[in-house]
Amino acid sequence: MAEELFDRAEEYESMLNQGIGLSGESQDFFIEGRVKDLQTQLSQPPRRILDFGCGMGKSCAYLAQAFPQASVLGVDLSDGALEYGRQVHASSRVSFARIADLSLHEPFDLCYVNGVFHHISPEDRQEALAVIRRALAPGGLAAIFENNPWNPGTRMVMSRIPFDRDAVTLSFVELRSRMKTAGLEIQGSRFLFYMPRFLASLRFLERPLVKVPLGAQYYVLGRVPQSQ
Repeated sequence: MAEELFDRAEEYESMLNQGIGLSGESQDFFIEGRVKDLQTQLSQPPRRILDFGCGMGKSCAYLAQAFPQASVLGVDLSDGALEYGRQVHASSRVSFARIADLSLHEPFDLCYVNGVFHHISPEDRQEALAVIRRALAPGGLAAIFENNPWNPGTRMVMSRIPFDRDAVTLSFVELRSRMKTAGLEIQGSRFLFYMPRFLASLRFLERPLVKVPLGAQYYVLGRVPQSQ
């Protein structure tokens, strides 16, 4: 990931909306959808949450709202993004740090990752997963969300976003394999966001489709073994 990817806070949402605007929805819609679905997969609420590759920190605020008993740490490579996060989203339960300083923090119960791995070169992805695994407590969960290359709409959206245009996407098959290699026990994969806004009346169909690998985004949930 280039450190400058999210350094220009004032331009980030504008660039993002060049793509996701095709869906008729906003960034908030997708963050909320991811977090709400993730909540349904957790047997108990986490106390310490890591937002790995948090960018501007908006998802950190959503995570803190969804899990009111938890503290949230957002980490990123970009100092500009982290400073923006501190100014706009920091609170008594939300803080920010560089990825390089992650080892200074206590282990986490949940790691949320969205749209990060397609910005990591394939040869570096395994090391990124190793960093995530080391940051999790025994029994901790990693929820890794990615854009689904098997969805034609996703490819169209990414082609319109300047910082996603040349990204190297990865399928859920690759991600599951890499997570297993990193020592995570796969808990499942789920596929989200089938219907654009003009088909919102049909979104009730999305729930039975969460196991069909064609949603615009997917996530793989992996657990650190209880005995490491």
